[in-house]
Amino acid sequence: MVVVDAPDGAGEPALEEVFYPADRIPFVEWGAFTGGKSTVLLLGAMTLLSFLTGLSNLSRSTVVMDGPLAVFLDVPPGAVQFGGVLFAFLLGSVTVGLQQRKTVAFRAALVLLPALAVLPLLTLRTTDVPLLVGLGVTYPLLIRNRDRFDQTVDLSPLQIASLSAIGGVGLYGTVGAYALRSEFTGEPLTWSDAVYFVIVTIATVGYGDFTPTTARARWFALSIILFGTGAFTVAVGALVGPVIESRMATAFGIMTASDLTLLEDHVVVLGYGAVTDSLLDELGDETDLIVVTDDAEAASQLDDRGVNVLTGDPTDEDVLVDASIGTARGVVVGSDDDARDVLAILAAASVNPAVRVVAAATEAKHVEKFQSVGADEVVNPRSIGGTLLGQSVLEGTSTEAALSELDGEDARGDE
Repeated sequence: MVVVDAPDGAGEPALEEVFYPADRIPFVEWGAFTGGKSTVLLLGAMTLLSFLTGLSNLSRSTVVMDGPLAVFLDVPPGAVQFGGVLFAFLLGSVTVGLQQRKTVAFRAALVLLPALAVLPLLTLRTTDVPLLVGLGVTYPLLIRNRDRFDQTVDLSPLQIASLSAIGGVGLYGTVGAYALRSEFTGEPLTWSDAVYFVIVTIATVGYGDFTPTTARARWFALSIILFGTGAFTVAVGALVGPVIESRMATAFGIMTASDLTLLEDHVVVLGYGAVTDSLLDELGDETDLIVVTDDAEAASQLDDRGVNVLTGDPTDEDVLVDASIGTARGVVVGSDDDARDVLAILAAASVNPAVRVVAAATEAKHVEKFQSVGADEVVNPRSIGGTLLGQSVLEGTSTEAALSELDGEDARGDE
């Protein structure tokens, strides 16, 4: 056994570094398991568990209320049977919204998850335990990452108008059907019957259980069909159209911001130039990265290689926000245009002043300018290439050996 005393005064630097390191090395990188990606994955798992629990309840003829909340809440057994599947569809939509960092999806999840927890607490069967445990883990993690879901829902005027039209037709049909409740077959319609009538009429299903018996009621039903199908058709085009455009853009190598959300601890490469390919090779597949470029041809080539590409102006701050530069571990500026690179450095520093910015200056005379606008490290590839060539021809060494020697000199200089 070796006993080492704490150093007092000047000691051996090597021993001090080994036995008394200044930086603590975490045994587990908890940030990799508790970030925004993990939250979305857990919510997706809750969606699946809710669906399976709902199917389990539907497979039973009756649901026994033996849970702790059954004493306080009088919930119809039918609602409990269908509740799990219903919550699964709602949570599926919320999961998609969280993947795109939407604030409205985060708020919906805050409400839906506690409401979903009510169902297993009403029955408390063995199959409900995984759902309860998962909810207990997901909800705190969702709150912990609340700052990650900061994107608003930006709807176009046409989308707002189409959704308003659907809501207006639904309200018009429900109120009108209830006002004419005595002019349909069977018993007078209730409010729930009126909602049901409007939905099956707009969907052109028409089960026939509520049939208008007067001319006024028939004209009313006809107006619901015309207005409802028209509003629904316009809404589908307005809401689904952008999704189709996004998929087509992806097929041509042009990724949208929603395709690049929830990236954490990644590298943002601003611009595409002569050093980009070697940079990507050095970073390797283990490093998450985004290349921001407005060159469509370069974007297509990078997309074919499986590289995340955001097509946009690398000097535009809004584009850098879409590239999640706020959670990036570093930024590399390396196009072949030094003037644009200066603007890109300024934009990166404006969006996230704390991020490390490394830039490649095409001209040696621009190195100090890059540093003055906020670059933490500036590399001039031409100067490095000339140095390597000179050492190789004079000393007869390979460029790899010369490069290793340069790395050793830099390490000694840092000490």
